[in-house]
Amino acid sequence: MSGNLLAGFETGQLVQELGYDDDCDEALRAGIVKITGEELLDEDTDEVVDAVLLWFRDEDGDLVDALVDAITPLADHGTVWLLTPKPGRAGHVEPADVAEAAPTAGLQPTSTVNAASEWQGTRLVSPRAARSK
Repeated sequence: MSGNLLAGFETGQLVQELGYDDDCDEALRAGIVKITGEELLDEDTDEVVDAVLLWFRDEDGDLVDALVDAITPLADHGTVWLLTPKPGRAGHVEPADVAEAAPTAGLQPTSTVNAASEWQGTRLVSPRAARSK
């Protein structure tokens, strides 16, 4: 179901979740908690986090603004997982929109995976983090 996305998480990592709503995939959320051993942190956390899980739908506003908010608490080599509804689903975000917004926010898309039945995940990193891996 979501093996590729879940493989990006490790025990002890802190993960912030942004954009949570009723339509988010609970199995994916539970899988991340199980792997990290840590509860997902909400938007009010003051922690520096290893990853951000950003649920984003076309009607959620400006994607660049959402990505900038997502990188604010991120550790230097952290990852943003942008979760968007799959094509044909309500709220789908076009890949071209992600490709345009990511560099504007200082991020680079590295891969897109099947995250859950209704969601795809795009892994975003800072360009310097991509080069150092």
